[in-house]
Amino acid sequence: MRYIVIVMGFLLLSGCSFKEAPVMKVYSLVVPSVSPVSHAAYRNKILKVSYPIALNEKLNDNMYYSYSLSDRGAYLNSRWSNDAGRMIQGSIIQVLSKAKLFKVVVPFASDVEENLRLESTVFDFSHHVRGEASYAVVSIQFTLMNAETGKLVKARRFSYREPTATIDAKGYTDATNRMMQKLSRDLIAWLR
Repeated sequence: MRYIVIVMGFLLLSGCSFKEAPVMKVYSLVVPSVSPVSHAAYRNKILKVSYPIALNEKLNDNMYYSYSLSDRGAYLNSRWSNDAGRMIQGSIIQVLSKAKLFKVVVPFASDVEENLRLESTVFDFSHHVRGEASYAVVSIQFTLMNAETGKLVKARRFSYREPTATIDAKGYTDATNRMMQKLSRDLIAWLR
């Protein structure tokens, strides 16, 4: 009898440890649709887009949130489909290629010899929750360099703050995609 009670107890306790973990939700940045521009100052130049440098968080597949200036974390059951830096770099390459601002736009790892280089510094790429208020933030500085001389052509920081419909990773992703649409439009206008 004692043996049966021990076995039953073990089965009941082990049943608790076999609960299914919540499903991991994977989100991605949507590459904004853009039209080719009619006039571009660098139409005959080759542009290399560098991998972004992050100042606050590491650029990986974690989705970051904060509840205050000092309280930060990453979603446990949600993540980006790829490294956030690669998604930002890939989105910029695709947008600038579609806009036809340059002869060709390539990633930094390409062996093609470039005329210009676009570097970026990510200041913020996260979800901010402050009580009942929730918003996503994208803040990136772009630096256009002359690759032949190493001199600065121009630099500009683009910062956006977009309210989220929900206080979760999906709301954060939707707001971030809206900001990436704005960033693409503004980046094209700036590089024109």
